[in-house]
Amino acid sequence: MTRPGSAGSVTVLGECVADVFEVPGRSGPDGLALRALPGGGPANTAVALARLGTPTRFLGRFSHDVFGTLFRTRLSASGVDLTGSVTAPEPSTLAAADLDATGQATYTFYADGAADWQWTDHELAAARNDDAVCLHTGSLALVRRPGGSRIEEHLARAREHATVSIDPNVRPLLVEPSTYRERLPHWCAVADILRLSEDDCALLVPGADLEEACDTWHAAGARLVVITLGGHGALASLDGVRVTVPAPPVAVVDTVGAGDSFTAGLLHRLAVLGHLGGRLDGLTLEDVAAACSFAAQVAALTCSVPGANPPWADDPALRGRTARGVPRHEG
Repeated sequence: MTRPGSAGSVTVLGECVADVFEVPGRSGPDGLALRALPGGGPANTAVALARLGTPTRFLGRFSHDVFGTLFRTRLSASGVDLTGSVTAPEPSTLAAADLDATGQATYTFYADGAADWQWTDHELAAARNDDAVCLHTGSLALVRRPGGSRIEEHLARAREHATVSIDPNVRPLLVEPSTYRERLPHWCAVADILRLSEDDCALLVPGADLEEACDTWHAAGARLVVITLGGHGALASLDGVRVTVPAPPVAVVDTVGAGDSFTAGLLHRLAVLGHLGGRLDGLTLEDVAAACSFAAQVAALTCSVPGANPPWADDPALRGRTARGVPRHEG
């Protein structure tokens, strides 16, 4: 456990993805005008954590292609430590994003044979960092083979000295939801923190309400479950005791990277409060509410600008954030 006020370091393990958008008004019959922005759930979380002031190390497999260079540049410019990352011969993962009128994004992925999924046991062993207070992972790198099963084993070893955080980030266009459902109990057995979206829950536990879903994942081993609800805020459940936190009002440009920024805000605030580094012993519902409130503000600021561009610690909207949530249910 870290001392309150000292964030400790967080390691993020997972993929980078090039989010490709059509440039409005620039396309014509001769072709599409496209813009590629660096993204990928774990990479977005690492960028947001570092910008908030948490010492952050990212473990990724960067292609030697132009997108791999883009990913490295963005992460380094945000202050992320890339020690332990791998330069890989395979291509980068691409996601073509289609935004609706509300800024919600849907994706078409180009991911077969990409660098992100090819982790070896040797690479992961070389990347181990026993000084980190938290290891965060999830999304496609955790579920796609062959690397996913090796990352699961890496989590079990990391749990000996660090808090483990997982965001499944279900992508049904690439991986059948049944695969996530099969693996989720195993992830909960090693995870201290499980962060999901409401849409993830609908795919993972169809027909169940959110509180039932939380209890299922608590029973499997996760102590803290946080479900983000878009513009309605978040529901957090600590060992079955719940709190809801509202989302701050925001003029949404798009929602790309909002969930990843929420995760970063949550982990950052828990680290500052001294709760990372073990099994969340001493964590209170009041601290959970404060962390989720801060995380919701970070996510809102990300929604206010194009793409996954999370705020920096000196953003005026983040200063003095102490709002607390409202208890919902005890049991």
